[in-house]
Amino acid sequence: MWFQIFFIVGLAIVHLVAGNIRFLQAWPRSAWLSFAGGISVSYVFVHVFPELEEAQEAIGGQGAVAFLEHHAYLIALVGLTLFYGLEHWVSQNKMQIGSPDSETYPHSGKRMFWLHIGTFALYNALVGYLLVYRETSLHELALYSLAMAFHFLVNDYGLVARHRDVYLRKGRWVLALAVIIGWCAGQWIEVEEAATSMLFAFLAGGVVLNVLKEELPEERQSRLWPFMLGTVLYSSLLLVI
Repeated sequence: MWFQIFFIVGLAIVHLVAGNIRFLQAWPRSAWLSFAGGISVSYVFVHVFPELEEAQEAIGGQGAVAFLEHHAYLIALVGLTLFYGLEHWVSQNKMQIGSPDSETYPHSGKRMFWLHIGTFALYNALVGYLLVYRETSLHELALYSLAMAFHFLVNDYGLVARHRDVYLRKGRWVLALAVIIGWCAGQWIEVEEAATSMLFAFLAGGVVLNVLKEELPEERQSRLWPFMLGTVLYSSLLLVI
């Protein structure tokens, strides 16, 4: 319990400080962001996706979802597709004037900001909720929290780039609070193993998309070798422990 509090507060603090870390704001893209992205993706592929094999057994044959032959992976695909759709919509509406708090900023811009932040708040709440189910051992909890902390760094950089001052004034506080609320919900609301597996599958798809959308566009000028280094180092750690 106390270790959970330590890690969940740490995840919330990441949101509060990430936007003000100067070396992450370097151009071309900071090598540390690519390194963090590599860590996040390696956790999903080496640790979470293998667990989806077990999730198949946990979910399969239960209730209305029994007819889905590969539902755990389909849920991961749903998570990826949902965030792809969100980012596509934001990109289509990014040519706005002013900031979301200014009188000149269109109402559609305000809606875009709050939809973006609201979706990531639910995403963060899911991260916090699932932290409760990572405490099968201390090292499992630490590996999950570290991977999500690096993932939050990548997400925050992207949100600051899109929304700038309004994210630093409002958005980061919403996301920091969301991860704590999700953890609190996990203390009071217990769900079946099948539902937990579905949530982990959804999170896995979201992590993959949210990292790759920051790394792949040419204008990001991402760093290949730091990304690969993060992937190799964290994958090795996951395989050894």
